[in-house]
Amino acid sequence: MDDATYHFLLPYLALVPEDAPQRKYPLREVLNALLWLGRTGAQWDYLPHDFPPEDIVRAQAKRWFEAHCFENAVHDLRLLSRVQQQRGGEPSAIIIDSRTLQSTPESGHRAGFDGAKKRKGTKVHLVVDTLGHLLTLLTSPAHEQDRAQVAELCREAQEITGGMLEVAFVDQGYTGEQTLEAARKSNIELVVVKRLDASRGFVLLPKRWVVERSFAWLSRFRRLGRHLERLSSTLIGFHFLAACVLLLAKSKPFLG
Repeated sequence: MDDATYHFLLPYLALVPEDAPQRKYPLREVLNALLWLGRTGAQWDYLPHDFPPEDIVRAQAKRWFEAHCFENAVHDLRLLSRVQQQRGGEPSAIIIDSRTLQSTPESGHRAGFDGAKKRKGTKVHLVVDTLGHLLTLLTSPAHEQDRAQVAELCREAQEITGGMLEVAFVDQGYTGEQTLEAARKSNIELVVVKRLDASRGFVLLPKRWVVERSFAWLSRFRRLGRHLERLSSTLIGFHFLAACVLLLAKSKPFLG
């Protein structure tokens, strides 16, 4: 991580002063180790010896995730990116979708079976704005319906944006009057973008493609390729870490 990027992130990550007497390893090296794990998907024990010890990195990552450090950075970077693209600071429209991550021995006790994908694992429910920036996400066992998460996702997204949201675009898995009513409780209109019955193969659906692109961006971080974590909070934390890296890359000309 270069100097400009690190100095931007430091206020979000310094839960105690950087020169605190109990700190044995530089905060920047711990962050670099966590970024390496997110990119490569390696096990904690396989962290190269160039980085601080595994237990130090794991403990600091847990503190960062619990304090929502990367989540707060993503929120501010999203505002910055939208202003740079001459958009309003907060969006009025969002896109909601989910994907199923294959379970592993670490996460298998919380896994469910996704009948549509024929996969046992965990669903990650993503909310992005129309530029593909992450707002919030939830996890659930793979057997739970996507529509069951709409109420919580809309409530959190509306809270994050300060009540600016008006519409949410979703796929046909979110149809139903109960789902529409769940979104209306947060003053959001749910719009189902349907695929034409006669279409075959890949079809670029209006608005819906944005969240698919966001999933593709996140999939470049191999740590997110499967549910490798024992805690769902860690999986969510790595998603926000990845989103933070992506937004930092987009904002680098401004930071420099």
